[in-house]
Amino acid sequence: MPLYRYKALNTRGEVLDGQMEAANDGEVVARLQEQGHLPVEAKLASEGSGTSLRSLLQAKPFAGDRLVQFTQQLATLLGAGQPLDRSLTILLELPEDDKARRTIADIRDAVRGGAPLSTALERQHGTFSRLYINMVRAGEAGGSMHETLQRLADYLERSRAMRGRVVNAMIYPAILVVVVGFALLFLMGYVVPQFALMYESLDVTLPWFTRGVLAVGLFVRDWWFVLVAVPATLLWWFDRKRRDPVFRDRFDAWLLQKKLVGPLVAKMETARLARTLGTLLKNGVPLLAALGISRNVLGNRALSADVEQAAEDVKNGHGLSASLAKGKRFPRLALQMIQVGEESGALDGMLLKTADTFELETAQAMDRMLAALVPVITLVLAAVVGMVIIAVLVPLYDLTNSIG
Repeated sequence: MPLYRYKALNTRGEVLDGQMEAANDGEVVARLQEQGHLPVEAKLASEGSGTSLRSLLQAKPFAGDRLVQFTQQLATLLGAGQPLDRSLTILLELPEDDKARRTIADIRDAVRGGAPLSTALERQHGTFSRLYINMVRAGEAGGSMHETLQRLADYLERSRAMRGRVVNAMIYPAILVVVVGFALLFLMGYVVPQFALMYESLDVTLPWFTRGVLAVGLFVRDWWFVLVAVPATLLWWFDRKRRDPVFRDRFDAWLLQKKLVGPLVAKMETARLARTLGTLLKNGVPLLAALGISRNVLGNRALSADVEQAAEDVKNGHGLSASLAKGKRFPRLALQMIQVGEESGALDGMLLKTADTFELETAQAMDRMLAALVPVITLVLAAVVGMVIIAVLVPLYDLTNSIG
């Protein structure tokens, strides 16, 4: 059985750090609970101590998995009846990273000085997002901090999983395009010019198609650096232009109008908006404040502008679904589900269901796109290679037959 490392609290509130063989982490938790301990962490011993390259490259002391873990552990301790300052003291002993420990120590000291947890988090110079701080503040006002933190941890985990799914879906096509591009560059810039030199030495008349392919091959051989530099320059220019708000607004609006990419972007952003807005409302954040926070998590500026305008309409007494529909960019199904939530008085729950629906649709759409993209790229490569082979070998075959 695999070996697990665990951290738990005994009945005196002391931190226990040890190892245990078990079938899974759930069995480790169950055994610790049978022993009267409160499990805080259970992970495979082979995962190491967190000194991986990923942890070294993280700019913030709390980001990604580490932020989710911190939130879950704090929710567990508060749910077990531990005071906030005691919970932070316990969590202070868990991270191996000095920067993370200093951050937790600063938060604990601020809490001990009488500051609310939300204020202590806000003082960490952007380490915790506005969404995170506002949800904690809502939990403080509602008196259900551990439940709020648990919902927050679930939100962070789902958001991280969705971002990871998008990144993973794009990695393979990107690698495939780069590999195919360099393969074609090698074929046209090195292999084809060899045949051009051979036919030149033979002094034979070549078909127009062959002459065209050989001319392209010689151009690639002599100007390959231009073919590499031009795409790199265009990517650099596009990256610079995307920082221009006017260009970004126009580009994002144009992107939503494209038949293949537009619906996918709209679904992905709708899922992100619904998940954020529903989680905030579930934790007692007012709708107008939740809309102001939620628009900041959107990556598409056109949709973000629609949410901003919708917030103004809601302030004037209009419904959320009708306000979002004015921009004509959000999917109709999402607007209908939001309308049902408004009419039934369960907007927060319906928004979370909307997020589930569109996260599933986004995953399915990306899978279909990836499944179609790989064969298309393969067929393009096969077609180009086939044309090159025909162009350079047919004259050689004809020459061989004439000599025979």
